[in-house]
Amino acid sequence: MAKKWTADDIPDQSGRVIVVTGGNSGLGYETSSQLARRGAHVVLTARNPERGAAAVARIREDFPGADVELRILDTADLDSVRAFAEDVNGPVHVLINNAGVMMAPHQLTKQGQELHFATNHLGHFALTGLLLLHLEAAGGADGDARVVTVTSTLHRTGQIDLDDLAGERSYKPRVAYSQSKLANVLFALELDRRLRRSGSKICSVLAHPGYAATNLQSAGPTGLTKGVLRISNALMAQSAAKGALPQLYAATSPAVQGGQFIGPDGLGEQRGYPKVVQPAAAAQDRDLAEQLWARSEELTGVTFAAAP
Repeated sequence: MAKKWTADDIPDQSGRVIVVTGGNSGLGYETSSQLARRGAHVVLTARNPERGAAAVARIREDFPGADVELRILDTADLDSVRAFAEDVNGPVHVLINNAGVMMAPHQLTKQGQELHFATNHLGHFALTGLLLLHLEAAGGADGDARVVTVTSTLHRTGQIDLDDLAGERSYKPRVAYSQSKLANVLFALELDRRLRRSGSKICSVLAHPGYAATNLQSAGPTGLTKGVLRISNALMAQSAAKGALPQLYAATSPAVQGGQFIGPDGLGEQRGYPKVVQPAAAAQDRDLAEQLWARSEELTGVTFAAAP
């Protein structure tokens, strides 16, 4: 990647169906907007119908003729995930697992799971499994179907506590967020291994935005943490548009290979343009990945038909 890759380098996406979770704001909005600009049929998902509709209207205003469809999806609620997946018809070329929450107070979801782990990992694990046959249908001989899972540099500080995934014995917002982001990496890499073993044409890749200013830093954190993040956003963060470049590259570049991790090329991977980066050592622990996979199947009730 000698040349600095930008959104202008996105290949023509005409005829491709791309699902973007959490597409109404932040990285998801920028991703949806740029993919629609390049001709994709974008299925923009949002928890809130009004905010989702406003995002779709804004994209259509900026890019007249943009093919954007709003669908309601809350990845924290497995019932919502299943309802969304049951209503999908036809091939899906790219699934971008982008929706997330960050450093929120301890909360349990409808299914009794810790909010970060449910929203950031379990919901996307289930959604990917439920859409796998739709992705297989889009894969074709050239293997152009992809699952892009969005994580964070904070996966490097994460630990998976398989005995307390709901955070009921011990809970710290930053620890819970880091655990969910490590789970994202473990999942995507294990998915890549299983897809390869099954001979699937689907490509599983990872992306992280570095430090990008989005509503995550204001919607989840409370108290002093929220104030600190507001200041650091203003002083240090790159824009959401710049932060979305790694996941756009992961979703569209012909050079991408399964199992790759795309992040910014700047100091500490905090800012910059897309490049291939390396995950933390803990994220490459295959035994841990298999244990997490088994627990995720147990907690979601979803198994991967095309990934034995």
